[in-house]
Amino acid sequence: MDIFSHGHSTLQFPNDHPYLNGPHKPIELEYTAKGPDLEVIGEVPRDLLGLYVRNGHNQVHQPIGKYHPFDGDGMLHAIWFNEGKVEYRNRFTRTTGYLAEQAAGKSLWPGIIEPRKGQRRGWGSIGKMKDNTGTDVIVHNGQIIVAMSQCSEPYRIDAQTLETLGPDANWAQALGDRGICSHFKVDEHTGHMMFFNFSERPPYMNYGVVDAQNNLLHYTPIDLPSPRWPHDMGMTQNYCVLHDLPMYFDPKLLNEGKHRLGFHRDVPARFGVIPRFGTNADIRWFEGQPCYILHLSNTYELGDEIIQEGCIMPNPVPDLSDLPREGYKRLERLLDNHTTGTRMHRWRFNMKTGQCIEEQLDDQITEFPMVNGLYNGRPNRYSYNALPVKGVWLLDGLKKFDLKTGNHQTYMMDPGMYISEAPFAPRIGAKAEDDGYLVTFVTNENTNKGECAVFDAQDIEAGPICRIIMPHHIPTGAHAFWAGAHMLTEGGIALSEGPGPHGG
Repeated sequence: MDIFSHGHSTLQFPNDHPYLNGPHKPIELEYTAKGPDLEVIGEVPRDLLGLYVRNGHNQVHQPIGKYHPFDGDGMLHAIWFNEGKVEYRNRFTRTTGYLAEQAAGKSLWPGIIEPRKGQRRGWGSIGKMKDNTGTDVIVHNGQIIVAMSQCSEPYRIDAQTLETLGPDANWAQALGDRGICSHFKVDEHTGHMMFFNFSERPPYMNYGVVDAQNNLLHYTPIDLPSPRWPHDMGMTQNYCVLHDLPMYFDPKLLNEGKHRLGFHRDVPARFGVIPRFGTNADIRWFEGQPCYILHLSNTYELGDEIIQEGCIMPNPVPDLSDLPREGYKRLERLLDNHTTGTRMHRWRFNMKTGQCIEEQLDDQITEFPMVNGLYNGRPNRYSYNALPVKGVWLLDGLKKFDLKTGNHQTYMMDPGMYISEAPFAPRIGAKAEDDGYLVTFVTNENTNKGECAVFDAQDIEAGPICRIIMPHHIPTGAHAFWAGAHMLTEGGIALSEGPGPHGG
């Protein structure tokens, strides 16, 4: 096993910040481990071939101002599966901001809560944050791409070594200081990557397409009424769905340089359906109930309709009148999915009538939905979601939705064990949409060692078929991605279409 030190952390311990301790406690070292270094409980499937990679925020230096769990330095954890063998690495993403703070030996940029304390030009839609790239992760054109939710430069990462290669050499500069927002989408059948960004100055949103050979094919401004704060987008075989949601900064205060995020309950949500290579003139806007959306499950075309499924957040800014104006309990309430009421939901946008019909799919609190990547943008039957712990920003269960029958399966972790986002990984020679595995990193407070758990996607209630024990603690993280062997080469295009509507 190889262990590397990135430099000395200046975080001050002990402290009482809930997102710098326990399952969220950052780690300082970078590891490479394989073979005898990794204890395996059960048997690693020999028909599992590819890369599971998870992003996350791993703070290095004592924060400037109040720390938010979305502020920390980006760190990737990755495990490769090949004929029953596994190899693990974790590495910091060496962004410009990370390298500058390493040289200075301290934090140079504030976080999302107190951007006014920034003394330097920064990144993100606020323009004051460090480019921490700790939110989202995908594989495109054989390399990893990472970015943060407030927009940052698209950093490329070597998929084998996790070496930071820098902002994308082909098209990052064409985006100027806008970068890309998290939740860029890859169409595994064409190799296209669709993305958006947003800003506090016009144009308030841009939309773009990068092809399988990593060329920027399309980049166009989108008209919005004022600065917005979107988080996700939908992708179908021929369209994308852009979000204009009624949770955004107070426009008057924003003109004074003050950021007060509010949920405007009397303003409808708007969804812009745009052809993959369309412009603002081609968008069809649909109105829905006021809400916020962090994460979609899938979006696809069915007859005259665009179907969007995901986790609706009907109460994104809960009542905090029972809490002091300052303190960690306030932050925990804001991040609690049980307070925001996040549930599985469906929007049906009729392209002929212009009507939007909505329906709640389930009443259980759930988030971080995933689908089989070969069905992303195409009709699918299954969604694999995480179940949040009440009161804190942690996940302790998996739920598999059968969107055709309404049935579901659930698996809950033992106390003190928390999962990460769990993407679907098809087995070699898969014959059905759910013929494969769910893969997730586990934060185990009972042993203080991280794990990688593999579930049979057709029977998650049976629990993990194998657990791979890491040599160290793995903090909880953000988003994850499964890249099959076909995606780990330049182009990375799937060789065949999936079955038809709802899994055929």
